[in-house]
This record gives sequence, structure tokens and C-alpha cells, in this order.
Amino acid sequence: MTRPRLALFDCDGTLVDSQANICLAAVEAFTLSGLTPPPPPAIRRIVGLSLVEAMRVLAPDQPEAAHHRLAADYKAAFFRLRTEGAMEPEPLFEGIVALLDHLAEQGWLMGVATGKSDRGLARVLAEHGLAHHFVTLQTADRHPSKPDPSMVLAAMAETGVAAEDVAMIGDTSFDMAMGKAAGAFAVGVAWGYHDVHELVKAGAEVVAQEVADLPALLVRP
Repeated sequence: MTRPRLALFDCDGTLVDSQANICLAAVEAFTLSGLTPPPPPAIRRIVGLSLVEAMRVLAPDQPEAAHHRLAADYKAAFFRLRTEGAMEPEPLFEGIVALLDHLAEQGWLMGVATGKSDRGLARVLAEHGLAHHFVTLQTADRHPSKPDPSMVLAAMAETGVAAEDVAMIGDTSFDMAMGKAAGAFAVGVAWGYHDVHELVKAGAEVVAQEVADLPALLVRP
């Protein structure tokens, strides 16, 4: 009997390009607190972290209470912008639909491990009609921030897939470190928000330059 295999995807920067809206909400949150908003490159670098941890990185000189306030303001800004129709489209990266269809045909189980909330992830999957592909969904609502391995370990427990048969696929060093800490195969992607050398330094064993490269890279050599 063939052992089950799990392809566990990050969301922002791996499946969808959401940087524009993340930057919009972060700028509004900082502005509400009377703080100078970080530049977009700095904001892109924290994509994937849970919100409070992201604010710690973006505002290291602020007290802990400010980090929690910024996180709450970010959530409120994101919801308001979404409700008012002021957000940019969050497109799938080219080739993602074909990739997921192909992996399903090859018998892969698939899941998501993301710094998004349950609500945010559900919205993205519904918007793009992808929910049926994923058998396990791990979000910041129920786990410590990446790179803690909790999300990957929970996905393994839910699916019954052993670490050696799990590929953690993501665009940031946080994803790679998380995957490695859980004993999974860390697969970086080059189209997201961290540079390839950062992915490799954090533990990526392979890096896909294009979406079409992924199927051949997901199994440990």
C-alpha cells in the first residue's frame, strides 16, 4: 500500500499575491496609533507571521501593549477595507490551479499552514474555489506564530502522514524554519516575499523557481 503524502502550502506569497492589501492594512494600523508606517518592503518581510509577532518585528521599540493594539487595528482595518470594497484583488499566482489539480490526480493530500485567521483563509479559498483541495487547514487562530512547528505537527496528526512524507511549501524563511523544525521536507518558492538565499539559509532543501517546477521537487531525493 502506498504511504500517504501531504503537500502543506503557505497561503500569502505562495498561493496568492496579497501583498498590496497587507501593506494597506498595516499602514492604516500604524497611522491610527500615530506611528510612522513602515515602508512596503519591511511589511512584505513579515508576511506569514502571526499579527502580534509581526508588529513586534515592525515596531521593536514599542511596548508589548502597542504590539497588541497594532494587531487589533490591523484586523479592523483589513475588515473595513474589505467591507468597503477598497481592497485590491488577491490573485492566485499563475499555474496554482493546474498545480493543485495535478497533485490531487497524483494522490497527494493537501493542506494549508498560514498566518491568516480562519476567516481570512476561508475567504481566500472560497473566492478562488480551492477549498475542496485541502484536507487540513492550520491558521494563526489556533497556533503560535511561525516558525514554531505547531501548524505542521497538527496537520500531520490530522492526516496521519509521517514527517518524512510531508512537504512544507512556502515563500518565506519562516515557512522553511517551521517545516524543518517539524521534520518535514522544506520546499521554498521563488515567487514570494523572501529572497532565495534567505530560504536556503532558513533550511529550504530545494527551491522552485516556477509553479510548474513544484511537482518534481516535492519528494526528498
